[in-house]
Amino acid sequence: MAHDEQIVAITGALERRQAMLFVGAGISMNVGLPSWTCLIDHMLMDLGLPSSFAVANGTTYQEIAEYYRLKHGSLSQLVDWMKREWQISPAQLKNSELHRLIVKLDFPLVYTTNYDSNLEMSYETFGRPFTRITSAKNMAIAPAGKTQIVKYHGDFSDPDTLVLTESDYFDRLSFGAPLDIKFRSDAFASTLLFIGYSMSDLNIRFLLHHLWSTWRRTGLDRHRPPLFLFMHEPSEVQVHVLKRWGVTVLSGDGENSGHSLAQFLGRLLERRNPDDCR
Repeated sequence: MAHDEQIVAITGALERRQAMLFVGAGISMNVGLPSWTCLIDHMLMDLGLPSSFAVANGTTYQEIAEYYRLKHGSLSQLVDWMKREWQISPAQLKNSELHRLIVKLDFPLVYTTNYDSNLEMSYETFGRPFTRITSAKNMAIAPAGKTQIVKYHGDFSDPDTLVLTESDYFDRLSFGAPLDIKFRSDAFASTLLFIGYSMSDLNIRFLLHHLWSTWRRTGLDRHRPPLFLFMHEPSEVQVHVLKRWGVTVLSGDGENSGHSLAQFLGRLLERRNPDDCR
């Protein structure tokens, strides 16, 4: 893993306060939170369906969540279970090297599709001020100078904001919601770094493509800030397809995805602020 040029670009953007971090489920899974497979299995069990149902029928978790809401009338039971299962203690977060590095790097904008509050707890644990944004109201009253943690797919504190079912995802495909408008504005002016994502996530792939095509329509895409996506072991197909959308894939060579990412973030921090690399 070298990426010297890319590290210079990201740390330079951080110094200018024009950098944006996009955090996926892989970060939460590295501290022991359940995977999406566990979520699907729980929904299927609650619905009285076999665990093989999704694979056997080619059903997505968004469809299963849609069916869950139709059968139960709401997602409240599911959200209550997720609140219990997708939380870890401040002590565990304090021992998470990934969360420590994310906080220490001090991105002015942190977007996440994770519903849990572990990012916010990390900022509290490591003493970094932040403001959480889940709605247009939060955007209007957000104080200047604090890191913004934007819950792009909603937050447990307000179940109505969760983007979980198939209908929720379809409603967001137009990118016309307040958080989508904010994302476009922030992304146009920021160097982006995506971490903790699998490119099997069609929603994120669509977001990357949409951002690329929007820049293309301006005729000014040569001025677009860099966009990076860190992956432990990207395939040749992923690298070339994402490059077509203006995404530079950064690969790691650690023992696993968490180790690779920690090495990379550590190098970013070392260049940005060597005193914090203790």
